[in-house]
Amino acid sequence: MENKRTSFTSSLGFVLAAAGSAVGLGNIWRFPYLAAKDGGGLFLVVYLILVLTFGFTLLTTEVAIGRKTKQSPLTAYKLIHPKFGWIGALACMVPMIIIPYYCVIGGWVLKYFVAFLTGAGEAAAADGYFTSFITSDHEPIIYMAIFLLATAFIIYLGVDKGIEMVSKILMPVLIIFVVGIAIFSLTIKHPDEAGNIRTGFEGLKIYIIPSLEGKSFKDVIVVIMDAMGQLFYSLSIAMGIMVAYGSYVRDEDNLMKSINQIEIFDTLVAFFAGVMIIPAVYVFMGREGMSASGPGLMFISMPKIFMEMGRVGTAVGLIFFLMVIFAALTSCISILEAIVSSFMDRFGMSRDKATVTETLIALAMGVLVCLGYNKLYFEAPLPNGATAQILDIMDYLSNNIMMPVVAIGTCILIGWAVKPDYVIDEVVKTGTKFGRKNLYKVMIRFIAPVLLMVLLLQAFGII
Repeated sequence: MENKRTSFTSSLGFVLAAAGSAVGLGNIWRFPYLAAKDGGGLFLVVYLILVLTFGFTLLTTEVAIGRKTKQSPLTAYKLIHPKFGWIGALACMVPMIIIPYYCVIGGWVLKYFVAFLTGAGEAAAADGYFTSFITSDHEPIIYMAIFLLATAFIIYLGVDKGIEMVSKILMPVLIIFVVGIAIFSLTIKHPDEAGNIRTGFEGLKIYIIPSLEGKSFKDVIVVIMDAMGQLFYSLSIAMGIMVAYGSYVRDEDNLMKSINQIEIFDTLVAFFAGVMIIPAVYVFMGREGMSASGPGLMFISMPKIFMEMGRVGTAVGLIFFLMVIFAALTSCISILEAIVSSFMDRFGMSRDKATVTETLIALAMGVLVCLGYNKLYFEAPLPNGATAQILDIMDYLSNNIMMPVVAIGTCILIGWAVKPDYVIDEVVKTGTKFGRKNLYKVMIRFIAPVLLMVLLLQAFGII
């Protein structure tokens, strides 16, 4: 059974869908933390350089592979070269591992949105609220299921009527929310323990001004690795998503223009996420509060900050968590689509059947992730020295191990097996100018594989 492949109705639809995929929880709870940890502006400069080189290379490669083959990740790589089909299999496994725990976290966000919507923001900011919620028996499972079903419904509707339509609505609203909260964050003031007034602009300076104070050469290498790791979260690369989305791009669309716009969208939202969070955390919690990341930042630090804001805090908290829901939903849509499109192409399933099948798999795995905080709780050491339970292990396997391996395999395939012209010819076939062609060739063949290998060795705790 051959499924007729639909397409995005416009290049704008593709850009907004791809940017929606890129703008997710990684931008909101990981980017600001890394920027604060790695010298503020120093991290921003390194990140921007890597976006324009390393990120550009992998993003261009995956989108071009998708459009040229008109296939999802599971089948596209084998079509390019029979010996590289394993990359597609691994690229399909990555989103299958990610989506269950991503929906669990999406459920956490939904819970906090409901708390602020119902006037329970003060309770949500109390010590122990987050821990009490995630360790409860049924509530996390219910919220996870709601978030997953909302995602599945959009995928069920299809590429143009589901993904593209929702992206065209949510992305502009998301950007307005991020920029609006960022501006508000710069206006707040609060006294510290000594009575001195901290301001949002002071926090902004910490964020944007590069600082090499106390940093050795090794520390700078860590900054580079942190920024490169963040690119996987930010640009949705090495997880099959951009291959799947690329397969829906029309042949007449200007691929390079779209890729440039995705880079700009993602970088601006990531930057404003930092402006939104870092000044507020600094004002109410000082420099020490800026060390929080992940769940600690989103579900413990931020609710406390909103309550410190007084009457306006509940409204700001409500808008903030609604914004995070939009960011999480647009990313989760792309993760699920990478799997559904793979099922459709490889097994000849209809979209309806593929969506239902993967939703049931993700639901079962999501329940296990939720139970990992109560009935199935355990702690296990990871090779990088961290201690983990179910969610952390799934995140480590997908993001720290499998995604770098997929990216390395892609570099070898395109850089050496079929040569960079395979991608370059796809980009320029509509008369488009490939402005960074020579950079692309050097990156895909030499620099990107070396950087990725360093990142992989770091994940194993070898360096």
